Amino acid sequence: MMNKHEAESSLSLDVKHSILDLENLYTQILENIGENPTRQGLLNTPKRASKAIEFMTSGYTQDLNEILNNAIFDEAYDEMVIVKDIEFYSLCEHHILPFWGRCHVGYLPRNRIIGLSKIPRIVDMFSRRLQVQERLTREIAEAIQTAIDPTGVGVVMEGQHMCMMARGVEKQASSMSTNAMRGTFRNDSSTRSEFLRSVQGI
Repeated sequence: MMNKHEAESSLSLDVKHSILDLENLYTQILENIGENPTRQGLLNTPKRASKAIEFMTSGYTQDLNEILNNAIFDEAYDEMVIVKDIEFYSLCEHHILPFWGRCHVGYLPRNRIIGLSKIPRIVDMFSRRLQVQERLTREIAEAIQTAIDPTGVGVVMEGQHMCMMARGVEKQASSMSTNAMRGTFRNDSSTRSEFLRSVQGI
């Protein structure tokens, strides 16, 4: 059985091998589109692209419990908590092109609240994977529901998608809005309306 140091060394080697594999694949992509990977401007592109895609998909290696890091607190507070305008960046799983925008999260506590910085970290964890916006919205809502069991959760995401803007129909001004409502946010129209008015500035 490996000790901690051996396990960390093994993980480090795996990461290095993964990066080298990605670099080779990006080199092949450059060749396949008719480029010369050895010209000056592209010499380090496979390495840079490998690091970029590794960062943009780092959510696969993250765990909700580690993200929360015990930042769940008992508090006798039962009014709506809203965190607005959380920037997110993700990759469309259909074309591996970026989509990005803003996420708004609200919840009604059930005597437990979550550390403020943890909500953007949850958004980042699920965003940094190959995604569709619909599933991303649902996953964020379900993670918060799992973490603190509030009486309700609402998530609204507004995104712009490069796969629609730069290719295909090429509609640069288009955007997409999705929402996921749980508990009272789904079942109580006044709660849902209060949340939507707050995040949409109505």
